[in-house]
Amino acid sequence: MTSEKKLPEGRFGRLRRLAGLGARTGASLLFSRDGGAAAAEKAAEVLGTLRGLAAKVGQMASYVDGMVPDSHRDAYETALRGLRAAAPTSSPEQIRHLVEEELKGPISELFAEWDDVPLASASIGQVHRARMPDGRAVAVKVQHPGIAAAVESDLENAGMLQGLVATLGPRQLNSREVFNEIKQRFREELDYQLEAERQTFFRKLHAGDPTIEIPAIVPERSSGRVMTSDLKQGTSLEQAATEPEALRRSYAETLWRFVFKGNLVGGMFNADPHPGNYLFQPDGRIVFLDFGCVQPITGHHLTAARGAHRAAVRQDLPAFRQHIRDILGTQGGPYEEAMLAYLRTTFEPLFGSPFHITRSYVKSLADGVLELKQFILKGDSGFVPLQEELIFMNRLQFGFYSVLARLDLPVDYATVEQHFFGAAGLAL
Repeated sequence: MTSEKKLPEGRFGRLRRLAGLGARTGASLLFSRDGGAAAAEKAAEVLGTLRGLAAKVGQMASYVDGMVPDSHRDAYETALRGLRAAAPTSSPEQIRHLVEEELKGPISELFAEWDDVPLASASIGQVHRARMPDGRAVAVKVQHPGIAAAVESDLENAGMLQGLVATLGPRQLNSREVFNEIKQRFREELDYQLEAERQTFFRKLHAGDPTIEIPAIVPERSSGRVMTSDLKQGTSLEQAATEPEALRRSYAETLWRFVFKGNLVGGMFNADPHPGNYLFQPDGRIVFLDFGCVQPITGHHLTAARGAHRAAVRQDLPAFRQHIRDILGTQGGPYEEAMLAYLRTTFEPLFGSPFHITRSYVKSLADGVLELKQFILKGDSGFVPLQEELIFMNRLQFGFYSVLARLDLPVDYATVEQHFFGAAGLAL
């Protein structure tokens, strides 16, 4: 899916397309005889053309278990998979003009070589292969022209945003603060200078790890809407899932270390764990891309998160429950008990290590969120709204766990955490 398509920017034009897509998809899920294949292909076309937040919904539906009914899962996963790395592209003329405007010079002087055909196109931008005057091969990420206006239009379409939030947490939790947090995270994705800083942070955090590779930024060829870094290549998650067991286990351990060392040592959660951001290498290394959506973890949340992980590794359930109470701010009641039971299940990869994360396990977590909704409307349940800083953390259970489920084998995640806690001087 790499054809050029005009990016709709206006709020109402985008809303009209989404509304039509919603009606068509709903009818397909109810009445289709083809497993939803036709509606899934149309969904991929519409969401890809819209790009922005709409394409992110499609990207998540392509790999997050539980988002689409089982009877239609294969059709939607197949049709939407292309959105992960190949959304419709912007034209070469548009891209060249934006690059030259941002970097203050003609492409012929900025780069010794420039390929107009993009390596990949995603929801916010597309990536072009280029070569620096010194011969260095680089990847240049360029925002789709007009994407900032499109994202703002999506953020103003409350119904569309609520649909997105429903994949992150219960729909009833959409307080003003939660919406503001989501808006801030997605607006930050438009700031490539901030992304470059965060990519450099993660590169330093994981320096010395032989299995984690993060491309170096080229600051003199980067700006607010253009980001240049070393060119890296690799295979997809689908290919990685076919490798021998030992290599798949190495991949799973590396993915876990990258995510949770970032969270618990670095205090930064890379909140966009979709498979297109991982390039798998035949020697066990993984190249990690895209640091546009990063959620800081600070203060008592970081302290309590470290405590919860330590307790899970030690299989100390009372300590785990207390740390979770500290994170959620609950004060007793049925809701607290239900949340503690649910989150204990989400930590099973540590409590039950070695643990086999399967697609059915991930789907059970998605189903568990739906069951928690019953407590929201009860006046005596002890319900406490989810704090805005935590809204993106559900992507671990739905997005990241879905990635690990594709590797399909038991892994000793507790030992992985013991090693990086110890290396960071954070004793268990």
